Amino acid sequence: MRELLPVLETWLADGVAISRAVVIRTYGSSPRREGAVMLLAADGRIEGSVSGGCVEGATAEHMAEARESGEQRVVRFGVSDAQAWDVGLACGGTIDVLAQPAVPPAALDAARSTTVGRDSGRVVVTVLPQGSPESSAGPSLLGPSAPLGASLIVYQDGRLEGTLGDEAADSALLEASIAALSRGISGVLDLAGQQVFLEVFAVRPRLVIVGAVAVAAALVRLARELGYETVVIDGRPAFATRERFPDVDHLIEGWPDEVAAMIDLGPADALVVLSHDPKFDDPAVRVGLERGCRYVGAIGSRKTQRGRRDRLLASGLREAQLDRVRGPIGLDLGGREPAETALAIMAEIVAARYEASARPMCEVAPDRAAHS
Repeated sequence: MRELLPVLETWLADGVAISRAVVIRTYGSSPRREGAVMLLAADGRIEGSVSGGCVEGATAEHMAEARESGEQRVVRFGVSDAQAWDVGLACGGTIDVLAQPAVPPAALDAARSTTVGRDSGRVVVTVLPQGSPESSAGPSLLGPSAPLGASLIVYQDGRLEGTLGDEAADSALLEASIAALSRGISGVLDLAGQQVFLEVFAVRPRLVIVGAVAVAAALVRLARELGYETVVIDGRPAFATRERFPDVDHLIEGWPDEVAAMIDLGPADALVVLSHDPKFDDPAVRVGLERGCRYVGAIGSRKTQRGRRDRLLASGLREAQLDRVRGPIGLDLGGREPAETALAIMAEIVAARYEASARPMCEVAPDRAAHS
């Protein structure tokens, strides 16, 4: 929802009533993933999307009804419906959409808070209306509507605000929410006989690059397009210049192990080591592993990788730690130009973030491939 925040703030300033719809489940070839949001102002203005366009009209009707009744509802759209070609997903998918009478305060606060700070991630937990999927012509309402109640919140530091009324369920909710926050993926969870929607508001993913080389410049452009915050670190002032990196968010001259604490390098970060110089590369890999970066990749041939591994083992790192290093870095796309190398690296980072196989889609199991 963060991408809609500027529009939402404008509408709130206008004093207009706003209802919200959010994708909570997807089946088959759905065009938008869980967590996609659509907003409807009482004056008819619409922003965002839950389906890429094919069910927005029907969703808006449910949002307007939710606003009038003050109750939220879960609606299913899909090609199995008799009206599939009018309001369904002609691409073959099915989605469950939660239509809400207003934007939950917890979701609004989360969208605002996670735009700043590396420790502000959180999961907003919504208890869903109870009921089983019904088969009907057109979109189907899943169970009864329910008032828009207070949301539970799981914070990145492990705190849980609110309760499901069961200690075991709260513990399971906390564990599942932290895992969802780590992956940055929203979804529905069954707990203690009820379903809850985990809406993830993760901090903006960050790519930290050590080595202000040509590949780094191309990598910054790709990462920014994918929504990553970008940091380039190099101890050589002639390399780390704004002229060479006009688009980077943070350009830092210094040694990677010294800069790590300053930028709070940590588990949410992807670290790419590109300098081709052991005095930069070795400390960078070490600090990335010690701080638990979700991705640590280093450029260099297999021979270079073996030499670096031997040096780091001798310095005290363990085999299990070094097994996490991606090197040679990137996927095998065959290209050798800087932009092609950057694409191969970024593709591997994205695959690692979503725990994907990075195999061709035609070789992936149908249930996984259908979501792309």
